[in-house]
Amino acid sequence: MRRARHLLAVALLSGCAIAQSPSGPPKIDASAVWQIPPQFLANAHAACDKSPGDGKCMIGQMAKAGAPTAAVSFTRELYKQNHGEFGIMTGFQPQAPLAIAWITYPLRANTNSGLLLVNGQPSIVNVENLQLLDIKTMQQSSQFQDLKNQFPKVDLWPGDRDGQTWPNSQAGPNGGIQFVVSYPLLNGCHACERAGFAIFTWNFDHAGKFLGTSFMGMTSPPLK
Repeated sequence: MRRARHLLAVALLSGCAIAQSPSGPPKIDASAVWQIPPQFLANAHAACDKSPGDGKCMIGQMAKAGAPTAAVSFTRELYKQNHGEFGIMTGFQPQAPLAIAWITYPLRANTNSGLLLVNGQPSIVNVENLQLLDIKTMQQSSQFQDLKNQFPKVDLWPGDRDGQTWPNSQAGPNGGIQFVVSYPLLNGCHACERAGFAIFTWNFDHAGKFLGTSFMGMTSPPLK
């Protein structure tokens, strides 16, 4: 009888442990960082340039070049979310309840560094996804309207990240957190005249759930 009660108690405790265990994807950490060796790209291009799925081939070359398992796994997951774009995590900084990850996109012609906010809900938020920005509020602002008088083709572009300058963070409402990120305003094309920067906050609640973005203002165009 005692043994039966003991087994029942163990079963109940096990059930509680399962019920209370955290769900969702595993947390991303610094083990996924990989500093790209100097010869990696040349060797990977030689092996993959004739491959129809060169991104997947590149991921396979990471392991051969000594990348940690966590780095390869992260790149594979990012490849799925980025619809086939190859990126490697080259920097990581915890920022509870989230973390900031720098990504190097070695196959891009421009803006080879990107920025992600990870370990929240969803697990990866791409700061360079302009569709998530509150662009409508920016376009309706008097600042932007005045700027268009000077730069008729002005528009918002992904940031030219250097992979080293971490975004500022600040307290948000109700215990949340905000990340302050700027984006270049260019007069028509990537190489066109610069018209300053637009500043947005990326807003998360206390548990790391993404709440959207807010337009904060703009910096003045550089002096000619």
